[in-house]
Amino acid sequence: MPKVATRFAPSPTGPLHIGGVRTALFNWLFSKNQKGSFYLRIEDTDKERSKDEYKKQIIQSLKWIGIKHDDKEYIQSEKISDHKKVAEELLKKGFAYKCYCSEEEINEQKNNAKKKGIPFIYNRKWREPKNLSIPTNVDPVIRFKSKMSGNTIIEDLVQGEINISNSTIEDFVILRQDSSPTYQLSATVDDHLMNITHVIRGDDHKINTIKQKQIYNAMKWKVPNFAHIPLIHSNEGKKLSKRDNDSTIDDYIKIGILSDALRNYLLRLGWSFKDKEIFTLDESIKHFGLSGVGKSPSKLDMSRILSMNETYIKNINEDKLFSSLKSYCEIYLKKIDNKFDDTLKKSLYFLKNKAKTLGDIYNNAQYIINDQIKISPQDLKLLDNLSKKILNDFLKEFENLSNLNKENLEKVIKGLIDKYKTNFKGVGQPLRIALTGSKFGPGIYDIIHSLDKNETIKRLKTVN
Repeated sequence: MPKVATRFAPSPTGPLHIGGVRTALFNWLFSKNQKGSFYLRIEDTDKERSKDEYKKQIIQSLKWIGIKHDDKEYIQSEKISDHKKVAEELLKKGFAYKCYCSEEEINEQKNNAKKKGIPFIYNRKWREPKNLSIPTNVDPVIRFKSKMSGNTIIEDLVQGEINISNSTIEDFVILRQDSSPTYQLSATVDDHLMNITHVIRGDDHKINTIKQKQIYNAMKWKVPNFAHIPLIHSNEGKKLSKRDNDSTIDDYIKIGILSDALRNYLLRLGWSFKDKEIFTLDESIKHFGLSGVGKSPSKLDMSRILSMNETYIKNINEDKLFSSLKSYCEIYLKKIDNKFDDTLKKSLYFLKNKAKTLGDIYNNAQYIINDQIKISPQDLKLLDNLSKKILNDFLKEFENLSNLNKENLEKVIKGLIDKYKTNFKGVGQPLRIALTGSKFGPGIYDIIHSLDKNETIKRLKTVN
């Protein structure tokens, strides 16, 4: 048995798509579960649209989510000469032929097929060019001679048996007029050169797989195992595209989703193991297998991602959470001054409560990281004369407290509730507004715990 080898082969023509991240994840987990290798192939033969910035973004995104490829990146454009050699070999062996049809002829065939409401299949005019004169003003393409009868069968590791009638597969182009190789040729040759044993990709590649298997057979190469995973759909039930909101990995990084949480979500998006929901990285590798991949499309659910992220925020090591928060704020929001580090660290245990993103923690911490508290006009109206009397009385008693434990603070607040015949909200709301600038936020005891005594006194005096 050869060593398992998988690959992820994105084109650097845009930011990494969330569906691509899941495909990479499944490939990586499968290879690691089998003690094999996982390779990254950059398919950059589209010279006009391929950009180095996208290549870097793809590599950085995979690294961010925890996927590490073996060896250096395989660059497809560096192998074009190998692709062309295979095309020439197929030509010599009679598995391919030169097609001199003009662009006008091909367009006419496509229009006729469209009028009849049938899929376009090239009419194979130059497959057996009897009595045809080779035109002098047309550079030929090279087409593969697809089988015209029988069926091609793929024993798919996810979908089961895929059986396609060969009559539905056209004689596809493998070299364009400018002698550049097409995807069908390049991907097949690269997978062979890289000794790929398992091709795991979206189920929109089924027809590509049928075409590529024919090239494998013509070259008498060992055919890899194929696994076609269902696509990810949008909330509307349509195939997710790069134009959809929240479709790229950067969309999630920017709102403060943790890498472990997104990886866990994508792992469970179309794959299951018993009734387990949360997986560590080691558990993901240990349990992953293609038998757990479903056959139906998965729907991207933002509320589920946020829920998963909330779970990770609650349970992550707080030193790691603090480090993630600082880095996230510096890149996407506003750098947090180091002078607030100690206060933030000791306050994380409650700042992270109900926080679904790192951005939520940042918002909850505004009263800590801002030297000046700004009270909105709406909240300022809530500080009426009664509220100010309560704040003034609280300040007097607070200044005399030698120990700021919860028990002592509760006594002060209960005394004010009794004195002014109000409830906890009647005391807590003005206190929260005075100390944080908002009627919403953490609990009163947590707020006072996070601020030292002097800062609490200073803020209470400011509103009185």
